[in-house]
Amino acid sequence: MDRVSSIVSENPVVIFSKSSCCMSHSIKSLFCDFGVNPAVFELDEIPRGREIEAAMSRLGCNPTVPAVFIGGQFVGGANEVMSLHLKRKLKSMLKEAGALWV
Repeated sequence: MDRVSSIVSENPVVIFSKSSCCMSHSIKSLFCDFGVNPAVFELDEIPRGREIEAAMSRLGCNPTVPAVFIGGQFVGGANEVMSLHLKRKLKSMLKEAGALWV
């Protein structure tokens, strides 16, 4: 859990993902389309990825990927991110976090 806290406090946008997850791919593409360069951690490709995935589960993320953090705060998974986007709130969150300047 400490490692997750450290990672999310050092980056404006963090996405914990799995390389084989289509929803993770969609969320990463959405952020890239905005011009945001998120810190992406592929849990199936990094050391201790299972430990981080367990921490995501304890945070209440079900399924555990994608898990999105903006400005150090846990936003949620794909459904929550898409909901924010459809409500036109996602861009303002990204601007506040310093991940988007336009």
